[in-house]
Amino acid sequence: MDSPATPPSVFDRFELPAASALLGWTLRAIDPAAGTIEIGFTADERFANPQGMVQGGIIAAMLDDTHGPALFAQLDGAMFPVTVDCAISFIRSARSGQFTGRGRVVSCGKTIAFTEAELFDEAGEMVARGTFTSRLVPGQAAS
Repeated sequence: MDSPATPPSVFDRFELPAASALLGWTLRAIDPAAGTIEIGFTADERFANPQGMVQGGIIAAMLDDTHGPALFAQLDGAMFPVTVDCAISFIRSARSGQFTGRGRVVSCGKTIAFTEAELFDEAGEMVARGTFTSRLVPGQAAS
């Protein structure tokens, strides 16, 4: 059975960044008004450390590529979040496979925003979570 198509979003107006494509970024669900988003990621063996686990920097990149889009969508692309601070807790190690990122906007002012993101493995176990502070800069309009 096919999964339902995602409704049109701000991301339809922009080309997927190369880093996001590398991570297998896929929009699964979005609620801009609520400031929430769900993203799918794919980590293959290229992202493994010598122990065969997904390297922590890749996990951090997935979290970064979850919280930022939640905020970007809430602002309809008018402002772009630039991460200025983050705190990431690695809950458990994870092998290559499919991951789900869930992000939410905690608070958004005129120039600073606070967001959170969590990353889950295929079994639904939380792998990591992060809190982020972003500076808001004008976005680039896309046609």
